Amino acid sequence: MHYHVYIATERKEAILDPQGKATHHALDSLGLPQVEDVRIGKFIRLGVNAESKEKAQAIAEESSKKLLANPIMETFRIIEIKENANKGAHS
Repeated sequence: MHYHVYIATERKEAILDPQGKATHHALDSLGLPQVEDVRIGKFIRLGVNAESKEKAQAIAEESSKKLLANPIMETFRIIEIKENANKGAHS
């Protein structure tokens, strides 16, 4: 089976996020003071061939731990796993 696994990464709370801080200030200056905090991260989609959804999740977690997220500075979480009937990297 082919799955699309969606992963989000962001800096840990203890790590400064200058891009998030700049975005927060910009939103405030645009008249959106209701936004209290901004953290900027990455959104990643993996195309994974696996026997099951659980196996696809395990592969995505291993990929995130080994490469996609820096464990010293970032956290990651699997957002969604969708079965993809159209195999291929660009589907």
